[in-house]
Amino acid sequence: MVLENILLSLSSVQWTDAGTVCLLFVIFLLISYQLRNRKPRKYPPGPTPLPLIGNVYNLDTTQPHIYLTKLSDHYGNIFSLRLGSLNTVVVNTYSMVKKALIDQANIFTGRPTNDVLKRIIKCQAGVTFNNGYSWKQQRRFTLSTLKYFGVGKRSLEVIIMEEYKFLHQTIMDTNGLPFDPHYFINNAVSNIICSMVFGKRFEYTDQRFLNMLGLISKALKLQTSVWIQLYSVFPWVMDLLPGPHKDLFSCFHQVRAFIKEEVDKHYADWDPSSPRDFIDCYLTEIQKRKDDLEAGFHEEGLQYAVLDLFVAGTETTSTTLLWAFVYMMKYQEIQEKVQEEIDKVVGRSRRPIMDDRSSMPYTDAVIHEVQRMGNVVPLSVPRMTNEDTILEGYFIPKGTQIIPNLTSVLFEQTKWKTPHSFDPHNFLNTQGEFEKPEAFIPFSAGKRSCPGESLAQGDTLADRPKLPIFYDLFGDKAL
Repeated sequence: MVLENILLSLSSVQWTDAGTVCLLFVIFLLISYQLRNRKPRKYPPGPTPLPLIGNVYNLDTTQPHIYLTKLSDHYGNIFSLRLGSLNTVVVNTYSMVKKALIDQANIFTGRPTNDVLKRIIKCQAGVTFNNGYSWKQQRRFTLSTLKYFGVGKRSLEVIIMEEYKFLHQTIMDTNGLPFDPHYFINNAVSNIICSMVFGKRFEYTDQRFLNMLGLISKALKLQTSVWIQLYSVFPWVMDLLPGPHKDLFSCFHQVRAFIKEEVDKHYADWDPSSPRDFIDCYLTEIQKRKDDLEAGFHEEGLQYAVLDLFVAGTETTSTTLLWAFVYMMKYQEIQEKVQEEIDKVVGRSRRPIMDDRSSMPYTDAVIHEVQRMGNVVPLSVPRMTNEDTILEGYFIPKGTQIIPNLTSVLFEQTKWKTPHSFDPHNFLNTQGEFEKPEAFIPFSAGKRSCPGESLAQGDTLADRPKLPIFYDLFGDKAL
């Protein structure tokens, strides 16, 4: 009995010691975490983050742009969050976004990375999430190559108008029955990109191509889900669990496989002296830059470069066009004015051309208002500071993730006549002439703005890529 009591006592002591050690270890981890992530002096204010998960717990994943805009009412136009392991600063209003992305353009050109991106992008490649020397080389090559194949030139107008014929015929083939325009519009926009990237277009019934477009759409929707947020915080745990995060990685893997198949076909009859498209040019660049490994020109880099063009170019443009359908159906009086202007300038005997634009200020204003109200990339693509900096008196350390809240800019009370209503007069002066306010930055701003937007110089096609289809659809009263 005595021996039994002694053993019990020893067991109790060992358990208590082990529990104490575990408790102390947890306390040590929490203290280390807090010390590692404590805010420096004059750091922007913000809600208190929880250990490990930060502020993810109170972030509205369905409408994060609305939640962040409301937070600015409490914390000001520059405030901080912790999203997983990333210190994040959210910048609101045109004035603050301009001071960051334009006035300090060189400092705010970085791209943050996380465990989700590391699973999708295996190397430093492409344009969107690349950094440093490689990003500069990839962006320069992409801009010059796209320009060579028509972006910013009149030659692309022919490609757009040709694709419109296929889109129009597909719509007419529905014989007036209800249909989902998303797939038709998505296919049409993608084919314009395909003409430059693959040197060909795909039929609207091509299941292999439709599957690729569906995978991209699915992946973009999954990216905003709570599962992906959790993966960013607990990648080692989420890798062991099933869920939509696995679907995200599978989607991008399959899209890359599609791109690789097309690249392999190009290899078969590639002639460096006569480039047919973006892929041919990239293959030539791989040969030219084989000794410059840091530039990132290799076959895997080509796959990510093409992926960038499709993800950035297809969904945003097609979604904007779908918003145009919605707003024209909702505001019949605006649609009638657009129709009246088209009839007056273009008439019914021919299709519109780019030179008609200057004579159609109201239609031009409607298109810009669709982009403003559609707000398809409400938080832009996150940036990262390349060095320590001061923004409006706040200290922002190197390596901080920056979220330019474009929603706060496109709906800013002091920058728009009617910020929360669909009103073409936001882009018209008192004489009825088209006038673009400085706060119109749906493509973001600075050195990381959308590559397509940066090609828009003066009276170029890149400044108005959607006009021919828009004019034709509404000019023919397709709605």
